[in-house]
Amino acid sequence: MTGPVWTGHERGSAGYRRMILALFAAGVATFSQLYSVQGVLPELAVDQHVSESEAALAVSMATLGLAIAVIPWSRVADRRGRRTTMRVAIIAAVVLGLTVPFSPTFETLLVLRFIEGLALGGIPAVALAYLAEEVAPLAAAVASGTYISGTSLGGLCGRLLSGPLSEFFTWRVGMFVVSAVAAIAGLVFFLLAPAPRGFTPVVRGSDRDIPLARKLWSCLRDPRLVALFCQGGLLMGGFVAVYNYLGFRLQAPPFLLPAAISSLLFLAYLSGTWSSAQSGRLAHDRGRYPVLLGSAALMLAGLIVTAWDWLPAVVLGLLIFTAGFFAAHATASGWVPVLVRTGRAQASSLYNLAYYGGSSLFGWAVGLAFQDVGWWGVVAAVATMVLLAMAIAAIRLRREPTGRPALS
Repeated sequence: MTGPVWTGHERGSAGYRRMILALFAAGVATFSQLYSVQGVLPELAVDQHVSESEAALAVSMATLGLAIAVIPWSRVADRRGRRTTMRVAIIAAVVLGLTVPFSPTFETLLVLRFIEGLALGGIPAVALAYLAEEVAPLAAAVASGTYISGTSLGGLCGRLLSGPLSEFFTWRVGMFVVSAVAAIAGLVFFLLAPAPRGFTPVVRGSDRDIPLARKLWSCLRDPRLVALFCQGGLLMGGFVAVYNYLGFRLQAPPFLLPAAISSLLFLAYLSGTWSSAQSGRLAHDRGRYPVLLGSAALMLAGLIVTAWDWLPAVVLGLLIFTAGFFAAHATASGWVPVLVRTGRAQASSLYNLAYYGGSSLFGWAVGLAFQDVGWWGVVAAVATMVLLAMAIAAIRLRREPTGRPALS
């Protein structure tokens, strides 16, 4: 005799609240470490005698490692469980994060950042699949938005701590303190993450042990999923590029802001913390497609405003741009597992592969435009990427505006 079918923690229940808080903490632990170096790029470039685009490799190497690792981590999670996999990844990432500040050379730092990215990959690769299995379907959009808000707050925490500390001490102190904060957030995840009830492990040789290549190919054959992967790669690539080179712009004429002050602009991440949670509610009420397209348009509007060489305009534009990005990311990433029946973890991992692959590639490449043309080079490159993402969404996703596939 079997028990009742698990339908997930309902919104407002104790299990739901624990899940949301645990994944929020996991987002903080991951993204505070992943992007802490972004707050110290100008100081790192001076200290290590490298160019702006070379300094940005300290961000890109970590996101590249994460992009490479998400699919292997998803395979581990299918066999060992979502929560267990995330715990292992958090421990490894924190240990490596505490080691990076002691890098003796810039080349060593890049290698360690790449390995740290490999470890960090186990968290976003699994988080949304864990959430989809443990939370009631009607609450999933709101829950995924709350998780993404934790990632935005983690990114803010990492940048906001590392930047001022790098000016008053060194960039090494700033990055070490951020990793210590990530360790605390990781402990919160350990204490609060509820035991899995919707997960069934894949046993080697069983009917559910579908070859990894077949799962991946099944995802890549779905044009809706491919369109969502493109959203992640293009929008994230543009987002990271803007934040990579913003510090260089603000510490140069006509602004000439010190690092402690320019780092405060990372407070714009709070608009993303708010918008990602709101986007989940809007997607539930009005559908994912209009929210995705509207969020990307908001990014474009904010980006154009940042081109004005007037600090209040830069701040306003950055707030709008950041809010639009996190709303788009929350919508797209939460949409992926809804469209998948088999290989849900792999689908989320492919999204993350595109997301962090775009971050790694465009976060570096847009720097070449910045070095040649200045901020207008960044604006032109990122605007092109956002418009391309919107075009892909309009072609492939408009037929399912709710984001809930029609029953066959």
